[in-house]
Amino acid sequence: MPVPNSARRLLIDGRLVDAPRTFATLNPATGDVLGQAPDASVEQAEAAVAAARRAFDTTSWPTDKEFRVHCLDQLHRALTEHLEELRELTIAEVGAPRMLTHGQQLDEPVELVRYYAELLGSHPLTEDLGVVEYLGQRHHRWVEKEAGGVLAAIVPYNYPTQLALAKLAPALAAGCTVVLKGAPDTPLITLALGELIAEHTDIPPGVVNVLTSSDAAVGELLTTHADIDMVSFTGSTATGRRIMADASGTVKKVFLELGGKSALIVLDDADFAAAARYAAYMICLHAGQSCAITSRMLVPRRHQDTIVEQVAASLDRVRHGDPGHPKTYMGPLISEWQRDKVDGMVQRAVAAGATLVTGGKRVDPGFFYTPTLLTGVDPAGELAQEEVFGPVLAMIPYDDEDDAVRIANDSVYGLSGAVHSRDRERAVALARRVRTGTFSINGGNYFFPDAPFGGYKQSGIGREKGVDGLEEFMERKTFGAVVA
Repeated sequence: MPVPNSARRLLIDGRLVDAPRTFATLNPATGDVLGQAPDASVEQAEAAVAAARRAFDTTSWPTDKEFRVHCLDQLHRALTEHLEELRELTIAEVGAPRMLTHGQQLDEPVELVRYYAELLGSHPLTEDLGVVEYLGQRHHRWVEKEAGGVLAAIVPYNYPTQLALAKLAPALAAGCTVVLKGAPDTPLITLALGELIAEHTDIPPGVVNVLTSSDAAVGELLTTHADIDMVSFTGSTATGRRIMADASGTVKKVFLELGGKSALIVLDDADFAAAARYAAYMICLHAGQSCAITSRMLVPRRHQDTIVEQVAASLDRVRHGDPGHPKTYMGPLISEWQRDKVDGMVQRAVAAGATLVTGGKRVDPGFFYTPTLLTGVDPAGELAQEEVFGPVLAMIPYDDEDDAVRIANDSVYGLSGAVHSRDRERAVALARRVRTGTFSINGGNYFFPDAPFGGYKQSGIGREKGVDGLEEFMERKTFGAVVA
């Protein structure tokens, strides 16, 4: 596999190819150019779609379950064998701390491939509905699950490998063919997946195509093309709305994993110190660049001062800096544009009356921003309602449990949430009242290969991972046959 700053190529119809142009990708920890990525043209995107369509319509890929298991096993082996090279590239291009690559950024996503290979081997693809009498005849009914078609998979920059494999692995297991588009901020790591597929697996030409491009027209083509059957997109809610509108012209199936503004509710009987550590851990995870982090902290009004001190102390202990250092917990934001956005939201909140308790500072070189806590945040204001995608925690007091649930649910988002309480039954009862797709109780982790992940409301449509994630990429055909 090439070193991180080497030239990489697109994967189209089984061949690794160059593009007419290239664009630079930066190391967010330094701001320096890391390498050049191929800037796919609209014509190349058309070729990728045509290849995926042809592979789906004319090869045995959608129907040969055993071969798909074989290819997924090969992909898992290739990823495992090249794990350390992928790790260094992830640290350099994504700005992910080394310790995070041993979890959600890299090691855990690789295991998704093995999970879906094993699931495909055991998952029933037929369901017998039995025989019924109708108009004097006996009718046998059954359902068969088959591949959904050609998938356009579009991933963002924050967890590019995890999100690519969370789409690729179940889609390939289901028998789909795929055009995968990487994020312009992190193209090299996505292209590396294409190289591994081309060079180390028997996946047939056209089954997987990998593109990177700075041209918005490429993404638009993938969401509107008549030969694309499904779109799976992870990113902002605003972009998700546009994709839904674009896909409606051909009535595509759309999977969307979008934004979040999740609330951590600290009940009055909680271990406040543990809740403070959890709040700091979550908001600084990958510099806050995660849709599911708890960026609102709802605390009992009478205990707010105590909790503020504990959270501020925890944030001040977070080690941020060089993502390559094994003890660094928080790395940089992805770009100067993103840092400007985060800082602008903080400054506007302060201007509107919020108090900056700690953080709120740029750190150069690179695109670092210090862990930040604000109090006195208006629950209806921008900082409490909009996704920041940075290490910025808004603390909001509440009066009682009903008030806490009301504030938590006062959002267009519904991706995740958390509660801390010494009374587990009380915590679970509260969690069931919050309208989100995932929920953590006393620091519990729900993010595993077999656990479906997704959101309510404007946080998305559908679920990834688990059995649900496989069946997102399947169609169901119902049969009826007269029997003697």
